[in-house]
Amino acid sequence: MKKILVPCDFSKPAINAFRFALDIAARSKGTVYLLNVIELPVLHDTVIMPVLNFEAELMKELKEKAEKSFAKIIEKYSAEGVKVVGEVVFGPPSREIVECVGRQKIDLVVMGSHGASGVREFFVGSNAEKVVRNSPVPVLVIKDYTNGSIRNIVFPNTLETEHQEDLTMKIKAFQAFFKAQLHIVWINTPLNFSSDTETRKRLEAFANRFMLKDYSIHIFNHRDEETGILEFTKMVKGDVIAMATHGRKGISHLLNGSLAEDVVNHTRGLVWTYSLKNEFVEA
Repeated sequence: MKKILVPCDFSKPAINAFRFALDIAARSKGTVYLLNVIELPVLHDTVIMPVLNFEAELMKELKEKAEKSFAKIIEKYSAEGVKVVGEVVFGPPSREIVECVGRQKIDLVVMGSHGASGVREFFVGSNAEKVVRNSPVPVLVIKDYTNGSIRNIVFPNTLETEHQEDLTMKIKAFQAFFKAQLHIVWINTPLNFSSDTETRKRLEAFANRFMLKDYSIHIFNHRDEETGILEFTKMVKGDVIAMATHGRKGISHLLNGSLAEDVVNHTRGLVWTYSLKNEFVEA
């Protein structure tokens, strides 16, 4: 985790993400890339001033304002020995964030989020949710700042075979970086029921196959997966939930949703996600 991207709109969650990223970069001797994305309004020509001239002046003013804000938070929070690079771009936030990941060869996105719920979640979704869906690298979503210490990682395991190796290797690297305990959990629900004996056997086989260390295996019964994950995490005092997302888009996303994105929206804790479908399509 040498190159860490923090999308920054200067809100409290974004500042929390920046502080957490600094903690990680101090440990990895890495660089934090701050990205401010300005989404310009649609402007129409007027008799007083041509649109292009107005847009140029507005863009210049907004960029200078963002750069001054960067300077303030870097001065206030930056850690000794950690390089911080600021960049201001214009465009749709989720698309610009994912493009920056490729341009700067980012290893991890650390993103602040207010979350989303109700009608807003269904029709729009948060920017964090869109980045989780489309990012080609892991995304760590944060709402409240912690001191950068992760001791317990909750890994809800679906025991799917497709893409399991890539996901698990990334979670292993994340666990090793923080020297954390891994809590592998199967959420047993009425709609996806499996006997404890059979499930435990499969989870043990999974752990042995990937030569996992410092882990525990759990079977947690609940009426639905999302609430089960959140309640289990609280029970074991998990610091972060590590999950895959299938990156569903369009009609598929509306019909099937995403468990990882729901967890991102509804928990106050840290959520680490990795998209199993990395081709970007603007959400």
